Amino acid sequence: MHAAVLGSPVSHSLSPCIHNAGYVEAGLTHDYRAIDVTVDSFQQFVESLNSEWMGLSLTMPLKEIAFEVAHDVTQVALLARSINTLIMGDTIVADNTDVVGIVNAVRECTDVALQHMLLIGSGATARSALVAASQLGVTKVDILARNVVAIEECTNIATQLNMSLHEVSAEQATSSVHSLTINTTPAGVADSIAGLIANPRGVLLDVVYHPWPTALAQRWESEKLRTVPGYLMLLHQAVRQFEMMTQTDAPLDAMRNALMAELSKRGQL
Repeated sequence: MHAAVLGSPVSHSLSPCIHNAGYVEAGLTHDYRAIDVTVDSFQQFVESLNSEWMGLSLTMPLKEIAFEVAHDVTQVALLARSINTLIMGDTIVADNTDVVGIVNAVRECTDVALQHMLLIGSGATARSALVAASQLGVTKVDILARNVVAIEECTNIATQLNMSLHEVSAEQATSSVHSLTINTTPAGVADSIAGLIANPRGVLLDVVYHPWPTALAQRWESEKLRTVPGYLMLLHQAVRQFEMMTQTDAPLDAMRNALMAELSKRGQL
């Protein structure tokens, strides 16, 4: 059976090493690869797959267009308006494992109560982070972002989750006390914010894992505070995908070891 991660560009993806290591450890003969697929070619690619395909992982820019090929969509994916997983079968089931990836990555690093979050960014990953934050117990969110329309979308999600969400400036964000900060912006975008934070508090999850530590992570670590690297989110969302695609318990340790070895090989640790 086959599986793959689709996106453009996608050659840098760490997903193949994680999933394939899981297959080997579990004694499965499946294969998982990275395939460059654009928005324009996505639907045709999915329609060309035969019964030997068990699932697809999706990265940018396919997380929203995937709604057009799905027959069934989970509530989590509908709420986040973002799909990163397609389970192939008689019907195509769409899900979002970024949410559980964030939840499990944070909970692996801390068990403290989390109530007030600073969310940096407002795209697909930010929407997933909002859903995850609700599951982690967060009830109040400050969002630091520029896209007005995207912020409105995040506000709608927060309302459905009974969370309060307020747009803040960089100055306001850095003067508040947050028990959780999640950066969902691409590498380098939030670096300037790090220099503004005089007294960081709580836990930081930065979805960026290269370069690591990010400027934000360095600021947190300088205060001996807990940081959650983005590769832990990647690991835990892949674990859930593995189990959905194979209907087999994921060998977490083997998948983690493969990920860490590949990051080290790439000089990203």
